[in-house]
This record gives sequence, C-alpha cells and structure tokens, in this order.
Amino acid sequence: MFPFFKKRKDARRPHCAALVAAAGSSTRMGGINKLLQPLDGIPVLVRTLQALQNAQCVDEIIVATRECDLVEIADLCRTYGISKCKKVIRGGESRAHSVMLAALEADEGTELLAVQDGARPLVTPALIDTVIHAAERCGAAAPAVAVKDTIKEADSSGIVVQTLDRSTLRAVQTPQVFSADLLKGALQSALEQHIPITDDCSAVERLGKEVLLIEGDESNLKITTSGDLVLAEAILQAREESE
Repeated sequence: MFPFFKKRKDARRPHCAALVAAAGSSTRMGGINKLLQPLDGIPVLVRTLQALQNAQCVDEIIVATRECDLVEIADLCRTYGISKCKKVIRGGESRAHSVMLAALEADEGTELLAVQDGARPLVTPALIDTVIHAAERCGAAAPAVAVKDTIKEADSSGIVVQTLDRSTLRAVQTPQVFSADLLKGALQSALEQHIPITDDCSAVERLGKEVLLIEGDESNLKITTSGDLVLAEAILQAREESE
C-alpha cells in the first residue's frame, strides 16, 4: 500500500451517532412538552438538533421521543433541514431504555455513541466535537462544570449528615460520548438488573470503567422549568449581541 493511502486510512474519523433523549414527561413544566416550547422563535428540541447537525463529528442523529410526538418531531426535522436525523423512534419506559432503543437503531458501522439531552438547546457544535474527540481517545467522555454552591448531604428527616468538598464536585452535562459496545453493554446490564441510573456515565461507571470529564460550558443548561426558558432566552440574546 502506498504511504499516502495508508495515512488517509489511519486518519479516518470514527462514525458517530448522536442519540437524543426526548421522551421525558416534563412533569416540572406542568405536563407541557418543554422540548416543543419556542426559544427565541425556534422549538427547544430543534435548537439542540441544529447544534448536532452543525457538529463536524456527528454523522447521524436518532431521536427517541414519546409516541404522541413522533409525527410532529419528524415534521420539525424536515422543516428545519435536520438532514442528519435518520430516525425518530418511540422511547422506552425510562431514559436508559430510550437511549438503548436509540442505540440499537444506529448504523451498523457506528463506533461512537453521543447521548444528548433534547432539553439542552444551548449546547454548541464546538463542545460536541470536543467531547467526541476526547471519547475517541479514551472510550468515554463527558463535559462538566465546577459546582459553585455548597453541597450538603442530608438524611431522610432533613438533618445535615455532612458538607461535601465542592472542590472535587462537578455538574455533568451532555453530550456524553462512549464507544458503542461499551455504552450498549452498560445500559443492557443496568436494565437487566433494574438499576436506576441518572445519566449514561453512571451506567458505564457501574462496570468499573473510567469516564473522562472535560471542561463544559456554563451556558449549556438543561431546560427543566419555565424559569430556565427565560434564562436561555437571555443567554441567546447575549450570544447574538457578541457576534
């Protein structure tokens, strides 16, 4: 083989599928689907999908959502030109189940899986690519930011048990990116043993695997309440003014 072609082959970028968790019940929004709420005129979920669409390292997108939203979300993908979105599927009974179902729909040659909260519309393509590059090197990576508040552990009656050292604490964001086999194996294990997991990193951590945390973005907030929408609007306006 000529050296030129060998170099091109060695430099091949791994195929990465983004799995978008969008099947939540939005209970803290009074049952209103927060993902379909407008954020500066564009639905929250669409802003998340646009960031994935513009990320250079994302090859395909699979959205797991509620059955009642399947048609609307598929229509939004067409309307906003989210051409990387290959499938919109019905989610499962839990986040882990939804992500697993989406993972099984990824292209057969997928090497990396990037799990993204549908409700993080301010994530940037640059952050997405940075996390994917990190996972390509070590197999599991996620963005995180330092915890600013004092964190206390309390017992069931509300009495403080201890004050945690916040210098070692991090608030983890998405995307969380893993080698495909690692994530599917971790989720399968958690589901089979009925282990509740709060994020995908914790499923991998259960298997004794290391997860690399890289510097996240303070503005990469998750829309959980109506107040978060107001804050997200302000961040968007600040971004536009700085451009």
